[in-house]
Amino acid sequence: MGITDILSLLGGLALFLYGMQMMSTGLEAAAGNKMKSILEKLTSNRIKGVLVGAGITAVIQSSSATTVMLVGFVNSGLMTLRQAVWVIMGANIGTTITGQLIALDMGAIAPLFAIVGVAAIMFVKNDRVHHISSIFAGLGILFMGMNMMGVAMEPLQDSPQFIALMTKFNNPLLGILVGAVFTAIIQSSSASVGILQALAMTGKIPLSGAVYILFGQNIGTCITAVLASIGMKVNAKRTTVIHLMFNIIGTVIFTVVCMVTPYVEFVEALTPGNPVAQIANAHTIFNIVTTCILLPFGTYMAKAAEHILPDHRKEEDEELRLKYIRPFESSYAIGHSAVAVSQVRDEVGRMRDMVAKNIADSYDTLIRYDDKTRKKVAEREEYIDFLNKGISEYIVSLMAAEMNMSDSRKINGYYSIISNLERIGDHAVNLAGYADDMKKWDLAFSDTVTEELSEMKKQCLAALDTVKDVTSANMVQALGAAAAAEQKIDDMRDKYFKKQIQRLKKGKCKPQSGIVFSEVLTDFERMGDHVLNIAQQYREMEQ
Repeated sequence: MGITDILSLLGGLALFLYGMQMMSTGLEAAAGNKMKSILEKLTSNRIKGVLVGAGITAVIQSSSATTVMLVGFVNSGLMTLRQAVWVIMGANIGTTITGQLIALDMGAIAPLFAIVGVAAIMFVKNDRVHHISSIFAGLGILFMGMNMMGVAMEPLQDSPQFIALMTKFNNPLLGILVGAVFTAIIQSSSASVGILQALAMTGKIPLSGAVYILFGQNIGTCITAVLASIGMKVNAKRTTVIHLMFNIIGTVIFTVVCMVTPYVEFVEALTPGNPVAQIANAHTIFNIVTTCILLPFGTYMAKAAEHILPDHRKEEDEELRLKYIRPFESSYAIGHSAVAVSQVRDEVGRMRDMVAKNIADSYDTLIRYDDKTRKKVAEREEYIDFLNKGISEYIVSLMAAEMNMSDSRKINGYYSIISNLERIGDHAVNLAGYADDMKKWDLAFSDTVTEELSEMKKQCLAALDTVKDVTSANMVQALGAAAAAEQKIDDMRDKYFKKQIQRLKKGKCKPQSGIVFSEVLTDFERMGDHVLNIAQQYREMEQ
């Protein structure tokens, strides 16, 4: 095998992987945002979950891509761990479609898929057609790469060293280890199974040795999801544990079966003289049978994952950090937009809650000055500013990504919402600043003024509650409530301002405390304006 053959082999592998990437990207752009609703509707029971996992994976030809998508969905709360179990099982079945297509020798028409896909991308000016065409072009490129690998490996048929190496894989542990390590390196079981089939075309690797490599490949494919879960919440990591458990249990079962039963002979008898189809069938049987065996125990697998990775809860406000946003660094981007929108939504909700806490604590500091509470206000304001910066930077990074119009509108809307939340936080801190002045000047509000400010504070917090957990279903109601709350705050400001003027005229109020009171009313009124802006932004996001 010369340098030309090696380059041809690597070039074929590059085309194979690039074809898979094109298919994943095309599917993400065409339907990635719909993955959330599809999974929510069709994972209500285990059979539907398996079918959904198999269907999605059959389309994108990669169980790694599906599992990485699940990791992101579970991390962001779009799916439960138990829903993910069934989809993982189905994904392992769906990934076998690549091997079956290779066994059908679709390489002859692969250029046709590539030509049609590329032609549509170049000459049809329609985004949706472009996305679908990317899937077809990727499929064609994938099989063209497979053909290149097969041709490059033909000289190995006459290599004594290669023949000697292949006979060593009859050792189960060695075969499993080689399959797992190689698949972990290229991060695609479909690609590694394709390479195994290309080797089988030489006729020098017996199925008795290939099956153990095949079992190891199922374990090695888990590495992509493991890498994707790094830095994510514990539930996301449990998803990868379930994926590993599935393939390890299946490998143990089938290794024993191969050693004590004529399983290999049975698979060979299905397609005599066709080693490529034999490997594809062995791969399919492995995943279907393992799924059937483990299907009744899916809930127990989820519980086992929870025991393996227990949840160690920590105080959320100990350090400045983004709790929900985890940039999804992976070549597999399917479902990324749905995950991103969910992450931003949850982080914005967290920022809103902190702003509400600061309004309450700033008011308490204004009425009854307390150094400890004043310090908490300052620290929380620093956290709010940190969240504003962190969420903004994440949103800006998403703006460059390809998203559908709905998700793009939501992401842009959240950018405006956090700006308004940050301004409300600034107005809350203003109240604490006035408290510092009141302490310095040795001033205090009368009981009447305190009662009026308490009503303003309650109304502002009530207004902020109207934009908590806004969805498309309650958006109209939330907007109406926010508008009513904002108007009530305006009316209260006018009413209390007039009463303050009367107190000043009668000499019942010191000028300095009167000025502070007027400033506080203005800050509360501005808070109401920003809440209304947020509610209106939610309406625009859902249009």
